[in-house]
Amino acid sequence: MNARLAVTGMLGSTAVAGLLFAPVFGLSALLLPVLVVVVLGYGGAELCLRWPGLTAWRPLVVLVAGLLGIVETTLFSTTVSGLPTGASLQGLSHGLTESWLQTLQSTWPARPDPGQLLFVPLAVLLAVVLGLELLLRLRMPLVALLPSLAVAGLAQAYQALAGFTALYAAVAYLAPAGLLLWAARPGGGSLRLRRPSSSAAWAVLPLVVAIAAGAVAFGGLDPAGREPYRLADGHPVPPPQSPVSNPLDEIAGQLADPARPVFSYRSTAPVDRWRLVVLTGFDGAGWLAEPKLRRLGTRIDGVPGAPEVSAELSVPPLSGPWLPSQPELTSVTGAAPLVDPGAGVLLSASPGGQTDYRMTWSAPEADAKYLATAPVDAQAPGGLGGVGAVPDDVARLAWTAVHGLRPTFQSALQLQRFLQQNYQLAVGDDLPTGASWPQLRQFLTVSKRGTSEQFAAAYVALARITGIPARLVVGYRGSDTAGAHVVHAGDALAWPEVAVAGVGWVPLDPTKSATTSAKSSGLAGAAGRAQSQLPPLEKLQPPVSPPDSRPEAAAFVSGAGSWPWWIAAAVVPALLLCGLIGVPLAKLLRTRRRRRRLGKDAIFGAWAEVRDRLRAHGVAYRAGMTPRDLAESAGSALGERVRDPVLRLSGVMDAALWSRFPPSDSAVGVAWMEIRELRRALARRPWRSRVRAVFDPRPLFRRSA
Repeated sequence: MNARLAVTGMLGSTAVAGLLFAPVFGLSALLLPVLVVVVLGYGGAELCLRWPGLTAWRPLVVLVAGLLGIVETTLFSTTVSGLPTGASLQGLSHGLTESWLQTLQSTWPARPDPGQLLFVPLAVLLAVVLGLELLLRLRMPLVALLPSLAVAGLAQAYQALAGFTALYAAVAYLAPAGLLLWAARPGGGSLRLRRPSSSAAWAVLPLVVAIAAGAVAFGGLDPAGREPYRLADGHPVPPPQSPVSNPLDEIAGQLADPARPVFSYRSTAPVDRWRLVVLTGFDGAGWLAEPKLRRLGTRIDGVPGAPEVSAELSVPPLSGPWLPSQPELTSVTGAAPLVDPGAGVLLSASPGGQTDYRMTWSAPEADAKYLATAPVDAQAPGGLGGVGAVPDDVARLAWTAVHGLRPTFQSALQLQRFLQQNYQLAVGDDLPTGASWPQLRQFLTVSKRGTSEQFAAAYVALARITGIPARLVVGYRGSDTAGAHVVHAGDALAWPEVAVAGVGWVPLDPTKSATTSAKSSGLAGAAGRAQSQLPPLEKLQPPVSPPDSRPEAAAFVSGAGSWPWWIAAAVVPALLLCGLIGVPLAKLLRTRRRRRRLGKDAIFGAWAEVRDRLRAHGVAYRAGMTPRDLAESAGSALGERVRDPVLRLSGVMDAALWSRFPPSDSAVGVAWMEIRELRRALARRPWRSRVRAVFDPRPLFRRSA
């Protein structure tokens, strides 16, 4: 009787360990196959207890019975009248070798398909076989718990439990483990187990408590504020082997045939736009998608409290595998595509045929007043990616466009207004194509005419230059009404998205061609209302200037006294020589020293160079002056050509000060490029003023308090 209780306790702990995969598949999907394996394991052990002659065959009996139970509960579709077939054996082989990996590549809760679920009952079966042998053959009850602990550890590596859930799971595991130890106590019974020592018995409780505490810490505690690590984080779906088209390159071709239908949908609410792909990589020559693909599970958590919208879509065979989607996707039925949860991108697993599916997503709202002054999220993945080698004139244009504002959503709206007011949307037959730097430079500085491809790509590039996290999205316009609609090739659209702290990715429209209006709902509508509240250009708040990092020095005080005439005769020529040679040389060496600095120090060195050069030309700098104040003062005293480089440099300095990331080499280059522009502007001054500035020694000394 004690042996049977011990077997029951060991199998109960193993069942609990298998059910710890509930966060991955759901409890209902795991309950039947796990319990069937455990019950059949008990049946095999009971059979061998009744007929001791079968004890030598117990592992094989339990293994075969468990595999048959897995086939009948999970792979029943592969059987013929309930009898296993070759397909059943192939399914078991797949479950042993591939299902664990496919589950890691899926969003959770994963679909309880046999191709993904099988490894859990197989792991439980292996733990049952090993546990029974350690318990009944080797008479080691404590060691018999190790296989079930291994299954529990594997479950925590897939999805760690947190908080009270982890404690409840530990108690559920401890109860049958306690039954095992109680049954293994010395006493009567048909089968005596090895008596555990007192130290070994007391080791079980702290071991289980340690497992529970580790689960709580692993699943809920993170001093950096990040999500807990999961084994799935390092196992995305590999990209397709076949070439995947870039919808950005097809916009001009689609606009040339605007009447061609692309797909149809019926929605329960208005849909502003449909996305195909999110492009975050840019090397100056092309835009690349960098999706982190997953197999789409049963459901993805949406935005808490946000209303849910659904739509039924019918997509005919396409040249590429991208499917129309939404950013906050929650579920897809009728198809099994791959998904990038962070971007809301769907990729057909088997492109080429008709695809009909039903999709649901969250439609979060945002407060326009908050957006108008909200900070950007510099930590958003892909928001501050590279932009390649930036042309000098484009870099200057970027800081002019944001009017020297530091990176906030207000500066993002100002950049959008700049493109809307100064550039024209191309229509007709002769449509420009391309979004690399040669085409973008032509669009920004020469033609000022382009499709949404050039508008969106230019916006993202300019935003990243000025420290605004942005990414490029390609898709189609939707409709401002619910119901049935047909999307045509002429609705192809590219738009930028900006990462806002506390909100997420907010879509913008620098072309003013989408269906979004200030009355629309969702994030796009909130961005439209925030745009309408944007102050005029002359009333935009100036950036906050950084404090003067240079230490204040004490005033130079000369002492009085009588000097021999020969000392005076030697000092005067020396001072003249220092003035003619030493002062320009000292200024040159100081400039070289500032230019050789790295990161923020190089940008603030450029700012110090600006102040010293302006002081040498008679522009007063007082404590408390902002960079804009100094720019306005220099402009009124020396002209607009001097004002503009100072204003643009203040924007570079603010981006370096406020961004969470160290400034790039291109930002440092832009800062010192403005120094060259300032020198060219000052070179137009009268020659007497320039000579006086060259030999003026005052900028070499620290300002007095």
